[in-house]
Formats: sequence, structure tokens, C-alpha cells
Amino acid sequence: MKAAVFHGRHDVRIEEVPSPTGPGRGELLLRSLKAGICGTDAAEFGFGPLMISLDRPRGASGHTGPVVLGHEFVGEVMGVGADVTGFVIGDRVVPGSGVWCGECEWCRAGRYNLCESYFSVGLHVDGGLAEFATVPAFTCAHVPKDCSEENAAMAQPLAIALHGLRRAAAKRGETVVVLGVGGIGAFVLAAAASLGLAPLIAVDVSREKLASARAIAPDATTVLASDRTAQEISDLTGRAGAHLVIEASGAPSSPGLALEIARRGGRILLLGLQTAPRPLDLHEMVIREVDMFTSVAHICPEDLPQALQMLTERDLASILVDHVTPLDRLVEDGLMPLLEGRARGKILVQP
Repeated sequence: MKAAVFHGRHDVRIEEVPSPTGPGRGELLLRSLKAGICGTDAAEFGFGPLMISLDRPRGASGHTGPVVLGHEFVGEVMGVGADVTGFVIGDRVVPGSGVWCGECEWCRAGRYNLCESYFSVGLHVDGGLAEFATVPAFTCAHVPKDCSEENAAMAQPLAIALHGLRRAAAKRGETVVVLGVGGIGAFVLAAAASLGLAPLIAVDVSREKLASARAIAPDATTVLASDRTAQEISDLTGRAGAHLVIEASGAPSSPGLALEIARRGGRILLLGLQTAPRPLDLHEMVIREVDMFTSVAHICPEDLPQALQMLTERDLASILVDHVTPLDRLVEDGLMPLLEGRARGKILVQP
């Protein structure tokens, strides 16, 4: 079969690899229908290996060497392994990417994303940027009948957004500011709007992304980032500041800005990944009792079905998808635009 294989930095090859021989115990064999790519894929291509490990297994994966990319995808069940219930051939499913052991301290507490043996499909074992893939059945969620392939392929990043909002205890009636509404920030804004969170304020350096934000959340206020951003947020909140500030950009100055615009007793959620340590005024945090949360990945059984239901009720693909590219053009029309900041929205791949 044809697959996108990561061999190293600037070395992703579309090549013929052996097809899976069939699902093992507890697995599903999927025909990949649509796959999404994101900043993680672009970072691995441009600067990796980062999360990908070519020379030693990650978690309990047992995999070493080149890996088939693709951690965001929707597939059709082509085979059902032994001991699997609840799935039949022909079902459409979305795998949750992360694989957990179910037995460690964190898994027993329901925090599967922090499992001590955690690994990811498409990063640590072969993923969905291929014609076929095998995945653990327990990570999969059924796709509702009325949910399109394009929308279903975005369930995983929307689930990440939902997990973050749950971690930060987002509530209706509180002012929520999203710093950075491209990439994962667009899904945070979409999830917040679908949950009825208001008032919403979207902040970005890009006018184009703010225009997309208005389509995602028509009732949101948009702010073009500048050296007056803190003052503008102050004015919009009656000088009180935001109840919840979600940093989704990963920009170096954004954690400090998040603290500046949070109100006394407010909350900050760090969702964007920083590439280096950043200074933060901890004295100010203590004096104003500002709580800080962090969030990574999602809790598959909770967040993935909710994301798919949202994507069934609202056609976010028509707003968020920039284009669909064939697998043969993954590097030129997918990874490179993401790496160079030319992507205007979500890029999907037709395996």
C-alpha cells in the first residue's frame, strides 16, 4: 500500500509499504478515508524527530525506525480482531490517537492522556496517512451517520479543545479570551461557541484568522493583536479582566499577556506549546490569586464522542478546511504550507 513515511528531518517519503496483514487481538483494521495534518506533523517534518523516536520505542509501543504519519483520521472498519465488541465491518470510526495501558495510577484515575506507557498512533506507531491502518479498538469512537468524512477527520483536534475547556472549568456567563485562533485555537473557539460560552473574545495577529474566527463564532468580539491588546481587553471587560484566558498560540509573549489580562481570581489555560522556558510574574499571580491550568491531548472516551456530535450538528469543515490534498502531494501541498505559515486553514489528506 501507499503511505507517508517519516524517515527524519525534511524526509517524509510517499512510498510503497506492506499492507497490514489483519487486525490483531483487540484491534480494528481501517481503510483510511480522510486524514488531517497539524502543527505537530509540520514540526516533526521541519525540525524533528521531536516526539517521534526513530531509535527507541516510545511508551509501550515497541516500535523503532521510520513511522507512517497520521494521528488525525477517520476510517472504515475492514476487519475486526479477536475480543473486540461493538464494531462491525463497514462502521466508520475515528481513533483517538493516544493509546493507554488502563492499569497505571493515572489510568485508574481516568487520566488516560497521562498514562505512564502512553504512545500515539501516527507518531510512535504507524498511523493513518496510508491506505490502511490497524488501531486498538478501545481508542475508537463511532462516527454518526450524518457526519461527513471531512468533519469526522477533525474530531481529534476538537477533542483536544474540549479537554482543555473541561480542565479550565469553563462556564457560561464568564468572559473567555482565546489568544491565537489559528490551528488548535480555532477549534477552541469552535468548541467554546458550541458550548454556549459567552462573552467570547478572539485575539490574533492575523486579520485573515480573525475573519475566520467571526465565521466560527459570530457573536465573538475580535481583537487584532498589538501593543494595546491588554488595554483593549480591559476596556471590553469594564477594566475587570477576563475570567478565563486560553493561550493557544505558543507565541513567546502570550503567557505573560494571558496573566496581564486575567482578572483577580481568574484562570489561565496554557494549551499552545512553548519552544523554550518563558518568564512569568509569579508575584502578580499570587497577589491576584490567578489559577493556571495546562492541558495536553484529550480523554478519549469523554472528549471524542462529544467532538463527533458537535461536528455532526455543525459543518465546521466548510469554515475551517483550507483544502484537501492527495497523499502524493502531502509534502508540497500539506506539510510545507504548514511549516512556512502559508496554510489558511485545516489541511486534509485523501490517502
